[in-house]
Amino acid sequence: MSSLADKHILLGVTGGIAAYKSADLVRRLKERGARVRVVMTAGAQEFVKPLTFQALSGEPVHTDLLDLAAEAAMGHIELAKWAQLILIAPASANLMAKLAAGMADDLLTTLCLASEAELALAPAMNQAMWRHPATAANRQTLLNRNTRIWGPAAGSQACGDVGPGRMLEPDALVTEVETLMAANPSLTGKTVVITAGPTREALDPVRFLSNHSSGKMGFALAAAARRAGAEVTLIAGPVSLATPPGVKRIDVVDSREMRDAAERAADLCDLFIAAAAVADFRPATVAEQKIKKQDDSEEDVVALVKNPDIVAGIAARSSRRPFTVGFAAETEKVLEHARGKLVRKKLDLIIANDVSTEDGGFDSDRNAVTVIDSTGSETLPPALKTELAERLIEIIAARAFAQ
Repeated sequence: MSSLADKHILLGVTGGIAAYKSADLVRRLKERGARVRVVMTAGAQEFVKPLTFQALSGEPVHTDLLDLAAEAAMGHIELAKWAQLILIAPASANLMAKLAAGMADDLLTTLCLASEAELALAPAMNQAMWRHPATAANRQTLLNRNTRIWGPAAGSQACGDVGPGRMLEPDALVTEVETLMAANPSLTGKTVVITAGPTREALDPVRFLSNHSSGKMGFALAAAARRAGAEVTLIAGPVSLATPPGVKRIDVVDSREMRDAAERAADLCDLFIAAAAVADFRPATVAEQKIKKQDDSEEDVVALVKNPDIVAGIAARSSRRPFTVGFAAETEKVLEHARGKLVRKKLDLIIANDVSTEDGGFDSDRNAVTVIDSTGSETLPPALKTELAERLIEIIAARAFAQ
C-alpha cells in the first residue's frame, strides 16, 4: 500500500505556466490513494480552469476567501484543519514573498497561516527572479520556519531563458511527498549507495564483454530507498533507464570505474547495496584498433584477467564500513552458492535469485528472491521488481538499523 493512501493533501496552485504540470500532479497523487483538494489563486485561473482540477481530483476547487457557499459548507478554517500537507506547486515569487511576510490576503495564504499541516513549496519562476536577493532572503526565511522547498530545477524556460527556476516534474514531487508522509520512514537520515546494471569491459574500440543485466532491480531499489527517506547515490553501468526522482546518479562503464566510484561514495554511506552485475573478467589487453578476423584461423584466444570484487572490497573495510548487501544471480544451486558468497565475501546480507527462470531473468520486470543472512533466510514470492524493492528495503533497513 502506498504511503499516501487516504492522506489529505491540499494543493495550492499559483499563477505561472508551470500550472499545467499541476494537473498531472493531482492525477499522480490520486493514483497513489491520496485525497486531494485544490486551491487556486486568481493568477492560476488565467492558465488552467478550475474545472480541470475538479475533474481530476473529484473534489470542489476553492478559489475565493469570502465564498459564501464554501463558508456554509466547510469554511477556510475547516479546510485548513483537513489538510495534512499543504503543497504549493507552482509556488511563484510573489507567493513566497507573501508567505515570508506573513500576509493572508487571499484564500491560499490564509490557509497557510491557519493550518498546522506541513507546508511545502515547489518554486517556479524566471531564473532572474529566483536569483534575486529578495527571493533568496524570502527562501531563507521560509526555510527557517521549517517550510520545505523542493526545487527548483534548472533548464530552458518558457520565456527563453536558461537557468534555475523550473518547477520539479510531477513524479519528483510525488516522491518527495511520499518520503515526507511515510508513516515510519525507515531510512530517514541514512545515506545509501546502490550499484546497478552491467559493466562493459573493452576488447577493442568497437567490442566489449558484458552481460544481460538491465539495471531494473537496482534502479527500483534506489527509488524505494529514496521513498524510505534516504539520501541515495546510484552508481549505474550502461543502461537505458531514467534516474529515479531525488536520486543522485553516477554513470560508469567498466568495472574499475564502478569500483572507484563505489569506494569514494562508500566513505560517507551507511548502507551499501551491490545490485550491479559486474563482469568477473576483462581482457588482459585492449587492442588499439579493431581486431580483424583471420581468414586462415578457426579460433582465436583472448586472455582474461579477474576484475576487482567491488562488494567484497567494501565489506572488508576496517573503518568507514557500511552495512553491506550483495546480490547472487545464479542459474543453479542458487541458495548454496549465495550462502557461500555471504561467508566468503563477509557480507551482512545477500539477496539470491535464479536468473534462468522467466520470473527472475535479467531483463524481466519481475523477480523472485531469497534474502539470506547469518541468522537464516526469507523467500519472497514472484512480484514486480518495483514491489519487491519496497519489501527488500524494509527488510534491509530493519536488519541494518534495528534499535
